[in-house]
Amino acid sequence: MKRWLKLAAGAAALTLATAGCAGSSGSDTAASSSGNAPLSGTVTVWLMTGSAPETLTGSLNKEFEAAHPGVKVKYEVQQWDGIQQKLTTALASGAPPDVIEIGNTQTAAFASQDGVLTDLTADKDSFNGAQWLKGLADSGSYDGKVYGVPFYAANREVIYRKDMFEQAGIAKTPTSNDEWIDAIGKLKTKFGSDPDFQALYMPGQNWYALLSFIWDNGGDIAKADGKNYKASLDTPEAKAGLEFYKKLVDTSGTKAPKDADEAKPQQATVYGAGKVAMMIGLPWELATAAKTDASLTAKTGAFAIPGKTAGQSAPVFLGGSNLAIPANSKNVAAAKEYIKLLSSAKYQGQLAAAGVVPGTSTDLTGLDKDPLGSVMAKSSANGKAVPASPKWGDVESGQNPVKDMLTAYLTGKKTLDQATADANAALNKLIGG
Repeated sequence: MKRWLKLAAGAAALTLATAGCAGSSGSDTAASSSGNAPLSGTVTVWLMTGSAPETLTGSLNKEFEAAHPGVKVKYEVQQWDGIQQKLTTALASGAPPDVIEIGNTQTAAFASQDGVLTDLTADKDSFNGAQWLKGLADSGSYDGKVYGVPFYAANREVIYRKDMFEQAGIAKTPTSNDEWIDAIGKLKTKFGSDPDFQALYMPGQNWYALLSFIWDNGGDIAKADGKNYKASLDTPEAKAGLEFYKKLVDTSGTKAPKDADEAKPQQATVYGAGKVAMMIGLPWELATAAKTDASLTAKTGAFAIPGKTAGQSAPVFLGGSNLAIPANSKNVAAAKEYIKLLSSAKYQGQLAAAGVVPGTSTDLTGLDKDPLGSVMAKSSANGKAVPASPKWGDVESGQNPVKDMLTAYLTGKKTLDQATADANAALNKLIGG
């Protein structure tokens, strides 16, 4: 499940050789095979390492071939490192894979290029479209058309020490910002004499957590402006989100660096040292922490990131993947049948059992069995994605203006107004127009 730490880091921008991709839209292949004639040939599938358990893909491929005797599945697991360039090269060739997995922050970059991905708008219902996870569905659409089918997702939650909460007299987990701040105060009163104690480990550049606070206050990082996006970090709503982020940093006693994110150092390792009562993270970070102290597994619980209104959790960033079909695929009809099977309740349920939020099913039985997974699953219903800008990769792969804004504001190098204005201008240069 560590793949999510890479997904959350974002994807590089992709510049496709559109001249090499524009020859075929994939529609002719689909039309010739969409009738009653049996499918034939080979369907090449590229899924990413760690995306689906081998038991799932083995069963899936076997069932697919049994249902379509004339088709063979060529299943290949790809590595995240270097996948952008590998996909770019493959999609510009005359023989790309037939089914590909792409990060939800990558999808718009591919979809915006003419003749690169197959338009799946008319096929949505056959892919269990009525149950698509909204945040992922939004990331798979571009200019009113569907190019990506939701595969799976994950989102952050507050991971906490149940034993510390009990000792501090916190009877129930916080359901609002005020209750969260109150809980931090009680934890500091109980454990604050220890100079190494941190009520909440809060890195200065955890911008995915910041998104929750901005969205909860009615703001956004950028808003649609036709086919483009216009940065909106300087709005009162976005500023309110930053102010709450600073309040958490200032009141929590965090010793996390203000110029780094949750991966530097790995916050799970810090939590594992036993001096941290809370962190905002992903469920499987607990397994990393437990390598230092196995007793943490039983001592740890989770609750949804609180919102400003009591009883209403904040929206969360959904990191995940979509499934797509290259326009140059030689077997579009078979590729659609493959995605149809993978998006069925049977296999989406297996994804939930593996610890991620399924993209095309509301059956979360597998996640409900895990205390941390169940919180993630419930929060995902209020999940959102970053702006579906084709240029978004430039934001996450380069000098991220949102991270710079956080550090400048938290360290006092810039006022709130100056930090947001500068970040807004920098963001507009990357995604505007």
